[in-house]
Amino acid sequence: MAAKDPVNWMLSEAIESLARAERLRQQFFNLQTKVGSRESCWEPPIDVLETDGEILILVALPGVDPEEVEAVIDNGMLVVSGRRTLPKELRDARIHRLELPQGRFERRIALPVGRYAVSRFAVNGCIVLRLAKSA
Repeated sequence: MAAKDPVNWMLSEAIESLARAERLRQQFFNLQTKVGSRESCWEPPIDVLETDGEILILVALPGVDPEEVEAVIDNGMLVVSGRRTLPKELRDARIHRLELPQGRFERRIALPVGRYAVSRFAVNGCIVLRLAKSA
């Protein structure tokens, strides 16, 4: 078996690192700047499911208290926002890897026309927003 060419190996590693970084950016750091605000925010990934009686939206927010998440319906859009910060116990820790996004987040989800009663709960690292349909 021939030894790897160091130039090709380094190029291959660099390309793979860039691809990994781009996947992370697309998944978590879809950074946006709100109009009238200088603060950037990231978009958490979501799942949206609908039944006859409700819409369930699972928002991946590990470590975020559901009571600290704002969910507002504005012009047919559900706006989910808040902030994810390191727990105070970890602020003086030596960080070896930090892949979960920190700071302000906001996600806008278009809703079908209707009236909804919104409730929330946490399960398995997600905040679940239950939008019960009103007749």
